[in-house]
Amino acid sequence: MRHPFDIDPQWLAWDGDVARARALQSELAAGVRLHDELPPPRLIAGVDVGFEQGGAVTRASAVLLDAASMQPVADALARLPTRMPYIPGLLSFRELPAVLEALAQLPEVPDLILVDGHGVAHPRGLGIAAHLGVVTDLPAIGVAKKVLVGKHDPVGPQRGDQAVLIHRGRLIGTALRSKDGIKPLIVSPGHRVSHATAVQQVLACGRGYKLPEPTRWADRIASRRDL
Repeated sequence: MRHPFDIDPQWLAWDGDVARARALQSELAAGVRLHDELPPPRLIAGVDVGFEQGGAVTRASAVLLDAASMQPVADALARLPTRMPYIPGLLSFRELPAVLEALAQLPEVPDLILVDGHGVAHPRGLGIAAHLGVVTDLPAIGVAKKVLVGKHDPVGPQRGDQAVLIHRGRLIGTALRSKDGIKPLIVSPGHRVSHATAVQQVLACGRGYKLPEPTRWADRIASRRDL
């Protein structure tokens, strides 16, 4: 049986052809499922990506947490040569190889993955959380710090206040106030999770910080900041 993080290279292929990569994004986006296909999670992973040596090295962190306590049980860090330049809208091709390498080092496959980045809240419906979810067929949620595409109404000031994010008349995510009085997060499902459940899971993973615990821990490891 294939390990979920052992991915056919064709789904990450980058040969310098931007038009081909965008076409592949659209093909993969057609495989995204936005309905709940996950049991109550036992283990939740968070992933984040940073860069070293002026961008020459991609550094991805993966942290595995107990879903009930939100305490980390394992973490991993992967460093790979950066395979492509920064191209807006194609970041998942740049970042996913290292993310998959880090996830493969964890001792168990998570039931749900929270990604520092977008899910379907992307111009072609395939941010990094959606790309990761489709190629692994694991439930995934994107948790981003700013809007990439779409618009939303003002969000109330209290934790849990939210407003739908709409692009071209379609629901693509939720602007969610994860902590009183701070800028909202942009939450969008990546795969096998509905919009409503994506928001519920992000709130359930909160422990008083802006970021939910899985991506908070992953962010600090990837960025080399103290926890």
